[in-house]
Amino acid sequence: MLRVLAVDDEKPLLEELLYLLRSDPRVRSAEGASDATEALRRVTRALESGPDGPDGIDVVFLDIHMAGLTGLDIARLLAGFARPPLIVFVTAHEGFAVQAFDLKAVDYVLKPVRPERLAEAVRRTCAQLGRAEEVPVAAAAPSGPSAAAAQRPPAPEAAVAERGPEQIAVELGGVTRFVAIADIAYVEAQGDYARLHTDEGSHLVRIPLSTLEERWGARGFVRIHRRHLVALARIDELRLDSGSTTVRVGAAELQVSRRHSRELRDLLMRHATG
Repeated sequence: MLRVLAVDDEKPLLEELLYLLRSDPRVRSAEGASDATEALRRVTRALESGPDGPDGIDVVFLDIHMAGLTGLDIARLLAGFARPPLIVFVTAHEGFAVQAFDLKAVDYVLKPVRPERLAEAVRRTCAQLGRAEEVPVAAAAPSGPSAAAAQRPPAPEAAVAERGPEQIAVELGGVTRFVAIADIAYVEAQGDYARLHTDEGSHLVRIPLSTLEERWGARGFVRIHRRHLVALARIDELRLDSGSTTVRVGAAELQVSRRHSRELRDLLMRHATG
């Protein structure tokens, strides 16, 4: 079972997070810290006592925006220890996901925190520590027909299936919205996430770019770079300049890798001639 330290400088949010964590049968203990100094002091004491010591900490649920050191700063400091605890970021801001996963975070939970989303973060932490078998699924979730759904949120592909194949579910601040795939101009890889760009803005989803490439190939999306997947019909311009190839998609100018350049030109020619 997990020993947890939750860190947030907003007391009501910290108390709510601790309440939810203590309600999970996979969590042995959950203590709180309201600032970076207290958090680092507790983690240092835990590391000094050893992994099986009375002050041990398995995972830190960490806010990002705090007075003084940010959650990202704390994670970088903890990464310098020989055996640091795992990190789960809990934040109201989606824009730090890439940095978070560069720091080897187990998960990135957006506020306001939903119980089922937090339960998924606990599940991932247990799995990474090799403790997923300690609590049966039935004990970690409500009984009844909706037990499996309460244990963890639906995978992105499941959410899409519920609304038909024309939309993809995106989550922002605990609210799930549905974006029409036809409205997506291009997709940008951001670590374990992909950012969907539409004319109105962008949305972050936890789906690898390679998965979207495979899933949306039949919809006219093509890979032009290791970081970009583009809707062929949304390409406004192809430019060749001194051996470099770029495409313009709306206001964005995207680099085309040498590997994909010839294939893209052939696809555009076939698309233009029907």
